[in-house]
Amino acid sequence: MQQTPPSSPLLNAVQNFIRLEAAGGILLLCAAILAMLVANSVLAPLYSQFLDTEIALLKVGEFGIEKPLLLWINDGLMAIFFFLIGLEIKREMLEGELSSLPQIVLPGIGALGGMLVPAAIYVWLNGGDPDALRGWAVPVATDIAFALALLGLFGQRVPVALKVFLLTLAIFDDLAAIMIIALFYSSDLSLTALSVGAVALGGAILMNRMGVTEVAGYVLLGIVLWVAVLKSGIHATLAGVLIAFCIPMRDERGRSPIKEMEHDLHAPVAFAILPLFAFANAGLNLGEMSIGSLAEPITLGVILGLLLGKPIGILGFVGLAVAVGLARLPERVTWPQILGAAMACGIGFTMSLFIAGLAFEHGSAELSGGRLGILAGSILSALVGYLVLQLSLPAKKPAVGAAKAATEE
Repeated sequence: MQQTPPSSPLLNAVQNFIRLEAAGGILLLCAAILAMLVANSVLAPLYSQFLDTEIALLKVGEFGIEKPLLLWINDGLMAIFFFLIGLEIKREMLEGELSSLPQIVLPGIGALGGMLVPAAIYVWLNGGDPDALRGWAVPVATDIAFALALLGLFGQRVPVALKVFLLTLAIFDDLAAIMIIALFYSSDLSLTALSVGAVALGGAILMNRMGVTEVAGYVLLGIVLWVAVLKSGIHATLAGVLIAFCIPMRDERGRSPIKEMEHDLHAPVAFAILPLFAFANAGLNLGEMSIGSLAEPITLGVILGLLLGKPIGILGFVGLAVAVGLARLPERVTWPQILGAAMACGIGFTMSLFIAGLAFEHGSAELSGGRLGILAGSILSALVGYLVLQLSLPAKKPAVGAAKAATEE
């Protein structure tokens, strides 16, 4: 009897991650649909009141933070999401798919094309409007949960190498989105708050250099850093990434604080924080829209950036890299499959909505147009991506029993 060869720890980790992200993507979709239904029903006023509810926390004397619930979700809970992204990026850089140059060249080049071309399309359509131009980064982002959920629909038909390619490309995408937020969506900087944040971050770095592996101290400094960054004018979610980079990879016994925290946070983020974010941000009132709204420059720029810019950029840059010998396609992965994965990257939902909220925070019409473009572009990308993958992936193998019965007949 032939035994199944044991799976490598890396392969098991990738497969477990993909399964969790895929399940989270389905819940994310349900939350977005629920938000759309509520926003277009008699419950719409209650939906708005719910998100506008003022909540005050960390009140000490005259110092305090008071924000609507929507901003607590986007600035507070999403900082935990970015913290998790930071942990994943650091782990991948030290021990995972980003630790080896040959492994990262192809998806890294693909991610670059998948950012430049959508941004160029958006700028081309909105170049004459300075307010609209603030949304140039909206179609740049990829929603890893939805992209992996799309691949998950095909089960064992998807080569593991294609899943790893998409996962690595999405990690580069997330890293680029973090840098874009830090560089282009920060304003009115407070030197006092930045100084407090620098001290907190310096303390976390010092703890790391001293070999401190207990995470409680990092969490405490992370809260101080979050408050300081929130008050500084830089978006508060970046505090999550910065403090994540300070968490040690391993202690002297080989235990990995990063992997333990990833394990503890994946389920709450995938099944609570991201669906709540989707519910709070996807509630677009379609009664204010018409078919003509899809042709508005902001909306059309986002749609075409996601639907065309992403696959053209990824496929074009990957093809160029292979043609000049910088990289080669993963084993058992075909060009049509790369196209299908590139189309899946056009699902920009979570990060695109997040960037749209930053870009158009002072313009409700622009924000509505951006949201409409994100929803339409992501849905179209998912549908076309599904069709391409359905045609390009190998046919599902029949079960052993069924194949044997067919042979006997």
